[in-house]
Formats: sequence, C-alpha cells, structure tokens
Amino acid sequence: MAFSDDEIAYLRTQPVARLATVNADGGPDVVPVAFEVDDSAIWVGGIGAQVRKTRKFRNISADRAEVSLVVDDVVSIQPFIARSVRVYGIAEPPVERVGMMGPGFYSRITPRVSWSWNLAGEPAGEQWYPARRTVHEA
Repeated sequence: MAFSDDEIAYLRTQPVARLATVNADGGPDVVPVAFEVDDSAIWVGGIGAQVRKTRKFRNISADRAEVSLVVDDVVSIQPFIARSVRVYGIAEPPVERVGMMGPGFYSRITPRVSWSWNLAGEPAGEQWYPARRTVHEA
C-alpha cells in the first residue's frame, strides 16, 4: 500500500518536515528538512557536495538507516485545528540527482509504516483526531 491521494496532496502543500535519524551513540538526532514526495517515497536533501557531510547523511550512510519523519501544521488555535503525517521508514545513502532544491544530493526514504490525521482540517472537538495507519509494501 502507498500514500493515499489525500496524504500526497497534503504533503505537497508543506515546505518543511522534521527528520529523525539515529546518531553514533544510538540516540535521536532531529532536524528540519526540505522534502518532496512521490507515490511511494520521500526524498530529502539539498544542493552542493557539503550536504553529504551533514549529520543526517552521516547517520544514514553509517548503516543507521531507520528514520522517522513528521510533517505537520496547525491551521488554527481557536478552534484548534492540526494536521499531520508521520512516517517510519528506511533511508538510503544520498545520491546525486535533481530534486526540489535543484541539482544536489538526496536520500530516498522508503516508508514502512505511516500515520495521518485530520488532513481535511476539521476542528478537534471533544475527541482527538482518529489516525489512518498504513503499512507500506516493501
């Protein structure tokens, strides 16, 4: 299974995600990243060769490929309206390609499991938003 049309549409409206990788000590390292999405993968990266030296790419390239990515926004505080997509996946070492920021180095993240909620942008009401959970095919 892949991202739904609603999930892809939402992801394409958002400019920034938060990417968590595993550092050398086994702890999390979280950074904001630009990203792009296709039907089955998410790409993160940037321009210039120096992007390969970033901590996120060093972590991924050191066989610590399990990542978590969150894309979210708060549409309104009053009433409270939030939307989000969370992804657990496997990242590949960066490759040279033309991506969302132009020619550079980008890592392909293959989702394993994802969750999304309230992509329609409804007020929270009395209960929190129910989540849509998807197990992605390998």
